[in-house]
Amino acid sequence: MQSEDTRNLVLAVVIVLAMMIGYQLFVSKFVAPRPAARTEQTVATGAGSKTTPAAVGSPDLAAAPPAAPEDRAAVLGRGGRVAIKAPRLNGSIRLEGGRLDDLTLVGYRQTLDKDSPDVVLLSPASTAVPYYADFGWQNVQGGTVPVPGATTVWQADGELLSPGKPVTLTWDNGQGQVFSRTYSIDDNYMITVADKVENQGGAPVSLQPYGAVNRIGIPEAVKSAIVHEGFVGVFNETLAHESYKDQKEDTDEGKLKNDRQAIAKASTGGWLGITDKYWLVAYIPDQKQPFNGWFEYRNVNGRDVFRSVHTGAQTVVPAGGAVATTGHLFAGAKETKLIDAYEKSFGIVMFDRAIDWGWFYFLARPVFWLLELLKGWVGNFGLAILAITVIIKLAFFQLANKSYIAMGKMRKLAPKMTALRERFKDDPVKQREEVMKLYQTEKVNPVAGCLPILVQIPVFIALYQVLMVSIEMRHAPFYGWVHDLSGHDPLLITNLFGLIPWQPPAFMAIGLWTAIMGVTMYVQQRLNPPPPDPIQAKVFQFLPLIFIFLFASFPVGLVIYWTWNNLLTIAQQWLIMKRHGAFEESK
Repeated sequence: MQSEDTRNLVLAVVIVLAMMIGYQLFVSKFVAPRPAARTEQTVATGAGSKTTPAAVGSPDLAAAPPAAPEDRAAVLGRGGRVAIKAPRLNGSIRLEGGRLDDLTLVGYRQTLDKDSPDVVLLSPASTAVPYYADFGWQNVQGGTVPVPGATTVWQADGELLSPGKPVTLTWDNGQGQVFSRTYSIDDNYMITVADKVENQGGAPVSLQPYGAVNRIGIPEAVKSAIVHEGFVGVFNETLAHESYKDQKEDTDEGKLKNDRQAIAKASTGGWLGITDKYWLVAYIPDQKQPFNGWFEYRNVNGRDVFRSVHTGAQTVVPAGGAVATTGHLFAGAKETKLIDAYEKSFGIVMFDRAIDWGWFYFLARPVFWLLELLKGWVGNFGLAILAITVIIKLAFFQLANKSYIAMGKMRKLAPKMTALRERFKDDPVKQREEVMKLYQTEKVNPVAGCLPILVQIPVFIALYQVLMVSIEMRHAPFYGWVHDLSGHDPLLITNLFGLIPWQPPAFMAIGLWTAIMGVTMYVQQRLNPPPPDPIQAKVFQFLPLIFIFLFASFPVGLVIYWTWNNLLTIAQQWLIMKRHGAFEESK
């Protein structure tokens, strides 16, 4: 019986820990869909024709940043730009190339410091962290019409792009074709891009629109596989995503080759781009028109270049005629309500999946909705977390009662269990039989006490995902020393609350809330029936300490939830077990 109990205990601990901290790692590595191998393939860009990714936007790809990046302010100060001024976005459009390469997010600071600058989203190609979007046209069917590229200087009809005040860029190729691009912006993060070609020449021309979101280098913020960062898109109502690391590995097993080709996904409806934990830059084509899209990685001039590329349908511009295409670029914060509103108003297929709610999407969304609702009532996300814990407790109140009653019975049986084990210590088979008879006689289910833990694990995971990915939790304050529920507890006991000038490594960065959580776990453990097996007893003694180190790197909001949940559990369990005489008869 001892070996069976030990096995069950170890199995339970492994399952709990794996579900709490390992499920997203597993999903991101083995479950999440990944593109097929790309070696020796081509990109389909239109019916009856094929071309390689290099042919799409190759002028921009060739314009990789120099080995010595330039200062961002100096680059932007050179002029030749159209300013962007909107309630939530500031920046500029570069007239050379007609490129959108300068955006900052108004109101989102880089750190908690009140004087911290706004988050920089897009930056020019010659800076240290290039990130930009460009659009254009390419020739098809052997055409040689001069088309605008990275070095094309456009003419603007205004100096400022703002809501209600669009800006149109134009360029005449001198051979009868006039290209124009109109940018318009709303009050939030959606930029409309309308491209048009007028053919004033004497012969028709065949062209195809394209666009790309380009990022050079892997951002420093990418440290974990828990939250997806990298390529993301929806093709044919299917979510596709790939991390920077996986994209590099998929490129001939990490060999940096410029001649790699990729497989395009043909779709009607959908979107694609590059995502960070909280920010997204994604192109949204006309949802009723077909497009091809793909993710690609290249090494250009020694720099990692990641591109999310799309192409529209090939079109023939007749002599004396014109063609136009319109799409949208989302560049901003992944606010849940705003993302949902854009999905509805623009009819964007599965745009809500831009937020990485994880494997438990069906739980994370309701948990977030309830937190938002409670926050509106109590005025603070921290208080909302406490409130949702109470609601969960009430929802499973009866189930918990039955479990605690069973645990009380187990506690009362402890002396008899010990006597049986001692009596039949030399006969494990007989010992197991007698223990099972005791369970049947007393009508006790030895695993019933595990139900409260098993029930709350999915909720725990959903709340963990909400705290990790929802920007609404970013820099959300609580009381006391907690100023960011999505971050780690800043008051560390391992450096004596800052008295020692030492920053502990992540696994040793044990905050005060984490230590309090460990104490509540220990108290709750003391209420449980004592494990009859010595190995079990030793493992349980160390569980609170193990969890303290595990939770050290978790968002403090989650630690507060777990601590408050433990306190409520202790109160409920103690009252129920006391009512059933568990403490008196177990002495």
